[in-house]
Amino acid sequence: MSASNTDLLKSLKIDRSAPPPASKRGLWIALAVIAALSALGLAGWALLGRDKGIVVQTADVVAIGNGGGSASVLDATGYIVARRMATVSSKITGKVLEVLIEEGQRVEEGQVLARLDPVDANAQRTLTAAQLAAAQSQIAGVQAQLKEAEANATRLSTLVAQKLVSRAQYDQAIASRDALRAQISTAQRNAQVAGDALRIADNGVDNTIVRAPFAGVVIAKAAQPGEIVSPLSAGGGYTRTGIGTIVDMDSLEVEVEVGEAFIGRVKPGMATETVLNAYQDWKIPGKVIAIIPAADRGKATVKVRVGLETKDARIVPDMGARVGFLEEARPAQANAKPGVLAPAASITQRAGKDVAFVVEGEQVKARTLTLGRTLGDDREVLQGLSGGDKVVIDPSDSLVDGARVRLASEQADAGANNE
Repeated sequence: MSASNTDLLKSLKIDRSAPPPASKRGLWIALAVIAALSALGLAGWALLGRDKGIVVQTADVVAIGNGGGSASVLDATGYIVARRMATVSSKITGKVLEVLIEEGQRVEEGQVLARLDPVDANAQRTLTAAQLAAAQSQIAGVQAQLKEAEANATRLSTLVAQKLVSRAQYDQAIASRDALRAQISTAQRNAQVAGDALRIADNGVDNTIVRAPFAGVVIAKAAQPGEIVSPLSAGGGYTRTGIGTIVDMDSLEVEVEVGEAFIGRVKPGMATETVLNAYQDWKIPGKVIAIIPAADRGKATVKVRVGLETKDARIVPDMGARVGFLEEARPAQANAKPGVLAPAASITQRAGKDVAFVVEGEQVKARTLTLGRTLGDDREVLQGLSGGDKVVIDPSDSLVDGARVRLASEQADAGANNE
């Protein structure tokens, strides 16, 4: 074989020691892994690394006018009560014959509410009437005898003067006359007693009729025909002690309990504004009737009676109410700026200044305040806040201007949705 052929064969020989050529497939796999790790990192930062904000409680700021009118110096809760309310019962024990009332019915004073079985009362009256008739008939008989005795005594007085009859016979006639006079006096008294007994028996019959003691509205019907009612409890669970309960709606008022620490702000005759729990937008004017001069040791409160100037069918006993005690009206000032009421718990100190944090979107802004009066649990803010602002309640020391926040109500809703 020639040299040229040898060289040609060497050129065709595979070199096992040479490195393999680079593969493009491995490069693409590496790029895909890097991209996936980057995406996971971004997602983790979005879920864990991002600042979710501080959870806060908020309250709304309320405008109170332009410096004139009246402002509430104290708020208290209580209930509607009736000064005139009665559970009507009979004066005697008896079986109910009929009940003439229903819940919600209006009754007038003296109106018949129910009737009891009058059999026993009628029988007693009939007996007493017979006794009165017997006493009256006895009077008539004694009067006839007395008339005869008086005539006999007159006649004998003439005869004894003429000595035609003995003195003893005349004295006997006088004694008979005097005895009959005593009998007629006794009979008249017996008839009077029988007449009084008849009037008592009439009352007994009238006691079987139950009447309304005053005008009002029936709020409870307690008895049914056939039941036994009694003015006193018989010791068991089957005897009713009342026919029904009547309330005088014109006597409704509010009874609230005011803490001892704040009772000094309340004065008799003080103007009030009552809001019923059932009608939040209805403000009922009134005034303080009286402050009960006794405190509750356990609750450290004093009861206050508040009258209502409005009479309305929507106001019913035991309804919850909130009463605002108003200070005396102040004259409006021409240059006075509208003030607002903010919860005292929303005001804090920062660098020696009164500050409140107002929620704006997902951040809070610190507002420097100019404060006025203390009105119950609120403070009057003259400058720094406006009506409708949402302020943070009990801001923590870590809360600063521009901090990201989340409302507690929104967090609660999110938790409920996740469940």
